[in-house]
Amino acid sequence: MRTRLRRDPRRIEFFQGTLDSTSEITDARIFDTTLRDGEQTPRTSFSYEDKREIAAVLDEMGTHVIEAGFPVNSDAEFEAVRDIAESTTTTTCGLARVVEKDVEAAIDSGVELIHVFVSTSDIQLQDSMHATREDAVERAVESVERVKDAGVECMFSPMDATRTDEDFLIDVVEAVTEAGTDWINIPDTTGVATPGRFQEMVGTVVAHTDARVDVHTHDDFGLATANALSGFEAGGAQAQVSVNGIGERAGNAAYEEVVMALESLYDVDTGIDTTRITELSRLIEEKSGVDTPGNKPVVGANAFSHESGIHAAGVIENSDTFEPGVMTPEMVGAERELVLGKHTGQHSVRERLVEAGFEPTEQEVRTVTRRVKEYGAEQNRITMDVLERFARDVDVDRAREEVRA
Repeated sequence: MRTRLRRDPRRIEFFQGTLDSTSEITDARIFDTTLRDGEQTPRTSFSYEDKREIAAVLDEMGTHVIEAGFPVNSDAEFEAVRDIAESTTTTTCGLARVVEKDVEAAIDSGVELIHVFVSTSDIQLQDSMHATREDAVERAVESVERVKDAGVECMFSPMDATRTDEDFLIDVVEAVTEAGTDWINIPDTTGVATPGRFQEMVGTVVAHTDARVDVHTHDDFGLATANALSGFEAGGAQAQVSVNGIGERAGNAAYEEVVMALESLYDVDTGIDTTRITELSRLIEEKSGVDTPGNKPVVGANAFSHESGIHAAGVIENSDTFEPGVMTPEMVGAERELVLGKHTGQHSVRERLVEAGFEPTEQEVRTVTRRVKEYGAEQNRITMDVLERFARDVDVDRAREEVRA
């Protein structure tokens, strides 16, 4: 059974003034594509065991959909998708081009949702698919109808939607809607959308279909998470994400960023166990071989770390001073850290000395702080062993309890 932290009843105080509304999004679902698009990260490949392990954690956390892979790709991929579909309680999705063998492989894999796609932008139709607009619509409708005839939930994607002629995009949307698709995914395949423009596009699609709308945003300009949230604000019901944002080129909207923005900034209860987000991130870092930058939002090593004297002093007094307040390290299964270095102030040094069992005087704190700053300025890493050495050099007394022991 998943456990969730209770929302802080004081959270509303953080949204006074310019952030006084949290009602733009009322409901939101998370579609994880780490095992499919995430695995398309250059130089990344998940083994069968990796996929099963990752899927199990995503399932346990309450992720709404797991896109397990591309069943037609290989026998091994087919088996992995089938096994994930059988072993998880969440909805498992398989990807398929609008090609008969792809759709049949996805149906045979036993997934609960089949995601069919076809290019709709002229550049991809002409120079990748070598097909016409009419071909694209015909294949899309045939594939959606085949999936529905098999009694399986269907999602359709007009690939490269953000570079597709708007009138043609609407024609495709209306055609697959009539064919019975349950979902329409709007992909920003090359990451060229901006939040305002994408919100308008998604709103237009929502107005032309009875199907639920999903979005898939790429991060080529660092806008994937913002665009995903814009999709929700426009009436989209779901966003496709990957853990740590891994995926083609610069990657996708990051699972951890979208989930925590929904939970903390929009006050949406996603139903996901956010306390396992850091654990999940570390698992994907290990299995993908893609290092997580220290400044990565939510899960980076520095996300809840403080070195600057002013910031650290404020956080020691009240962590809400220089952290979002509505997102704490506990909410994502992380820990706060006061880092010692060139920018460290006396508050941090005193705090760490006391934690280590010392009873420093004000003068001793100032002396040790000066040593810390000088050592850090030379780009040296200051560990607790180094700090304790400085304390001993200055003859800082140990706490009485430790002396008696």
